[in-house]
Amino acid sequence: MINALLLIAIGFSGGLTTGCGFVAFLTVLGIIPRLVQMSKTPEYIRAYEWSVIAGGVAGTWMGLHYVHLSLPMLLLIPIGLASGIFVGMMAAALTEVLNVMPILSKRVGFHHQILILLMALVLEAFGSLFHWSYFSLK
Repeated sequence: MINALLLIAIGFSGGLTTGCGFVAFLTVLGIIPRLVQMSKTPEYIRAYEWSVIAGGVAGTWMGLHYVHLSLPMLLLIPIGLASGIFVGMMAAALTEVLNVMPILSKRVGFHHQILILLMALVLEAFGSLFHWSYFSLK
């Protein structure tokens, strides 16, 4: 019983942390307004918002269930393109975040341990990469 409660608490805290990080990523960096500004398409702001919501829901659902898609090769090209765009935007956003980290750590009073904060981000990225590559090879 204690193991089950501990597993529930760890899963809930991991999900809460991931959700908070995603919301912070969208709000603090202003991803959607910047995307609208860069693409000069303010009339599509609702489409951008709904695509982020749909992507989050679909990603969560696919993460909880084993989904195997048998798609034709021609359909994989736009999926790969969309994945590349996502990775590029994520890399650009992380570059911006790294410029913000020293200011944030100084305001929070964590400026002496900035290396620990950056190492935590690096270890999280390596952990995600390992998890993704391990389970995709199964």
